[in-house]
Amino acid sequence: MGYYPICVDMAGRPCLVVGGGPVAERKVAGLLEAGARLTVVSPAVTRRLDGWAGEGRIRWRRRGYVASDLVGQSLAFVATDDGVVNADVAREARRAGVLTNAADDPPHCDFILPAVLRRGDLTVTVSTGGASPALSRAVRDELDAYLARENYAGLVGVAADARQALRAQGRSAPWERWRDALGAGLRGLVTAGRLDEARKRLREQLGV
Repeated sequence: MGYYPICVDMAGRPCLVVGGGPVAERKVAGLLEAGARLTVVSPAVTRRLDGWAGEGRIRWRRRGYVASDLVGQSLAFVATDDGVVNADVAREARRAGVLTNAADDPPHCDFILPAVLRRGDLTVTVSTGGASPALSRAVRDELDAYLARENYAGLVGVAADARQALRAQGRSAPWERWRDALGAGLRGLVTAGRLDEARKRLREQLGV
């Protein structure tokens, strides 16, 4: 199966999580960070999920899953070790037009979740198309060590500043010019914390 990688704006998007264990907790944590509006369905949940429910950050339905839980949801995440539940959610979600991810159960997934690495606004994802999540995580960790050598979060900010300046002038720059401008010299300035100098240099190289 081929997967098309996209980044989805999750702010305010209603999502269902079926399950209340550690795997569900990890999914909820990431979805909360992205600003999703979450409903968790499970007879019992972890202490952390219980705390989020008490704070009003998630809605917890203290029972097993039923098909009506999918009403009004944009995405569904299944995090149980019950293959029957996974199959039920996947079947009913597809009927309702709700995309579904079932943890460690590719046949019941409409989409899969890559291993994610973040450096400020820079997000790097690694996927094996569901073939080996462990390998995805291993490659992510290797990239983490590589990216730690430079201040990529700062570099994103510098690049965003230059892009905004170009757009304010109603202009753009070709990819080749960006590639050359974002080279080692600029990255050295950013890593050294000389961000103002880096912003000035990048604008000059892009002709802003």
